[in-house]
Amino acid sequence: MASDSSFDVVSKVDRQEADNALNQARKEVEQRYDFKGTGASIEWSGESILIKANSDERAKAVLDVFQSKLIKRGISLKSLESEDPQPSGKEFRLVSTLKEGISSEDAKKISKLIRDEGPKSVKAQIQGDELRVQSKSRDDLQEVQRMLKAADLDVDLQFINYR
Repeated sequence: MASDSSFDVVSKVDRQEADNALNQARKEVEQRYDFKGTGASIEWSGESILIKANSDERAKAVLDVFQSKLIKRGISLKSLESEDPQPSGKEFRLVSTLKEGISSEDAKKISKLIRDEGPKSVKAQIQGDELRVQSKSRDDLQEVQRMLKAADLDVDLQFINYR
């Protein structure tokens, strides 16, 4: 009798790659001519990313530099959540966070998508902030992975523990 094959659907960000992207963005902001004398900076503030500049356009420009560095490092922009720049004294502050884990609503959406459009032998089970997908057929599991990659979801998904 064949045992079930499975994989986990997760949403994680490689913290080291995000740190490297932030350091590259900081160096570029310090060296670029259009940011000279504007007080533009980007840094970690606990678990979030704090961007400061003397105008909201400059803060958005620093965010744009950071986003381009994230893309080059292979981190999806779906995992970056940014607010609008807020005035704080003479400067504007923009706070961004890196989302990790699949929220319960997104997990329900994904499991419903698998139930409705995926092969009938596939079962999806929510386990905390990740999803376990099981089936007797590995081909069905690969079909589910292709379907989830093609789906327009608000979450950056990775597939791990394929067995």
